[in-house]
Amino acid sequence: MIPWLHLATATMPGGGGSLRLMRRGQEFSIMAEGGVELMNSRLSGSEQALAELAAAPLAGRAAQRVLIGGLGMGFTLRAALAAWPADARIVVGELVPEVVDWARGPMAAIHGESLDEPRVRIAVGDVREQISGSAAWDAILLDVDNGPEGLTRRANDSLYDTQGLAAAHRALRPGGVLAVWSSAPHAPFSKRVRAAGFAVEELKVRAGPGRRKASHVIWLAVKP
Repeated sequence: MIPWLHLATATMPGGGGSLRLMRRGQEFSIMAEGGVELMNSRLSGSEQALAELAAAPLAGRAAQRVLIGGLGMGFTLRAALAAWPADARIVVGELVPEVVDWARGPMAAIHGESLDEPRVRIAVGDVREQISGSAAWDAILLDVDNGPEGLTRRANDSLYDTQGLAAAHRALRPGGVLAVWSSAPHAPFSKRVRAAGFAVEELKVRAGPGRRKASHVIWLAVKP
């Protein structure tokens, strides 16, 4: 078996530990401390579904503004570029500057030209700043720290708690969509989303092709 090659390390702001970029042949992995895999280039299905599911209820809206929390390996961004029309504007909030560097460096082939699309702006920093800012969004897509039961950074919990969901609700235009990715179900989060005033579906989606691939969860929440 081809061994993993350690390409780079990044330290997360706010005491969240470190991330390691690994490669094995043409396969890439981003791992947290302790060898916990956060994302893998072979498993992109659920990240793509995050964008596709969020875009569907908004079909026909003009000049939409879309916020993506977490660049990762860029699968959600690429799917968003395909799912939203040419007049949409997409902002990607990425906390770790090195993740953007990796996207333009070792993983450039995976990201393609998505980062240089005129519709896209990369905002390095905490995505909560974009949510709490003055902009009104048609869609907010969150794929941060493996979902509501985060692994790497305690501060990320505030994206998914009662106050975080209330902030997302305020930031969305009427009929706007909050889509949240998670590696696993989390019943308390479903209750919090409903309590925040959203109409919500909890959907299981495949991480990749084939029956044996892991399934992930996406909450699709619509602001009335």
